[in-house]
Amino acid sequence: MTLPPIAIIGFAHSPNVEGTHGTTNGVEMLIPCFDKLYAELGINRTDIEFWCSGSSDYLAGRAFSFISAIDSIGAMPPINESHVEMDGAWALYEAWVKIATGEVDLALAYGFGKASAGNTDQTLALQTDPYTVAPLHPDARSLAALQARAGIDAGTWTEADMAAVGARTSGGSVDDLLAGDYIANPLRRHDIAPYTDAAAAVVIASERKARELVANPAFVTGWDHRIDTPNFGSRDLTVSPSTKLAGDTAFGDANRAVDVAEIHAPYSHQEIIVRNALGLPDSVRINPSGGALAGNSLFSAGLQRIGYAAHEILSGNAGTAVAHATSGPLLQQNMVVTLSAQNNSGGGN
Repeated sequence: MTLPPIAIIGFAHSPNVEGTHGTTNGVEMLIPCFDKLYAELGINRTDIEFWCSGSSDYLAGRAFSFISAIDSIGAMPPINESHVEMDGAWALYEAWVKIATGEVDLALAYGFGKASAGNTDQTLALQTDPYTVAPLHPDARSLAALQARAGIDAGTWTEADMAAVGARTSGGSVDDLLAGDYIANPLRRHDIAPYTDAAAAVVIASERKARELVANPAFVTGWDHRIDTPNFGSRDLTVSPSTKLAGDTAFGDANRAVDVAEIHAPYSHQEIIVRNALGLPDSVRINPSGGALAGNSLFSAGLQRIGYAAHEILSGNAGTAVAHATSGPLLQQNMVVTLSAQNNSGGGN
């Protein structure tokens, strides 16, 4: 299916920090992001025709926190707004669809989360199967450790392979990282992304509007998201069929030797899984931003990956890019977006 050309034209995020004081509604994190985008694009708040947010009330610990966050936008004059209870990457997908329908030309998607407001691992356990897994209250890193061990035992990757991913993020040496203590065997500190508080925002536009506002729009050439079963015992945890299917759909017949790939991997071995599922060659620059291992900002980490991938094109550092976002335990849901400086949009599902 051929869709009208649509491009990402702006990206901003707040610092990824492991703890912040203040409210849990994200207003303080979002306002600087919006102000930065307004200034860079030369637009006003009222120029945005559609807003969509990604957040979680139960993680924030307060009802309708996404409504409170609208204080950072201003509800008057009335705005056209929507919300998803997922990472902001899925909010951006909704904004993309909104433009594809021809209803609007300019949209902004944002995501925010304050993981430090509560016990994140216990809260995330509620996402698991309510009958067989959730009653055990497994923390996220223990589940990830089971996945990492399955890959090591299958010979799909080694602890050294995992450390190589961590070394690229931290700048340390593989040998030094392997000398560290286990946090959840076989995961060490460098294998686990720290939870962080942050917000991010991305502006997306029709081709006409994009060319009015920026010199190098990052055109969406493919977009898809898929889901695997939540039953851990029913799938091979060392692979990600949903990522492969989403990638096959988003790339289509396009060359996978893109300049940059931003992969949403909260654990080092998950980057290996996603990279293999996408079939990326060694020439691709993986996570030049540092990736989610530098800070797992719930509800904006995936949106940040898309934003960083687009920024590489917007800044002229890349001609093609792919971004990946995940949601749910152990890569349960996966989204893939392909981007190009050239207007050769092909669509997606």
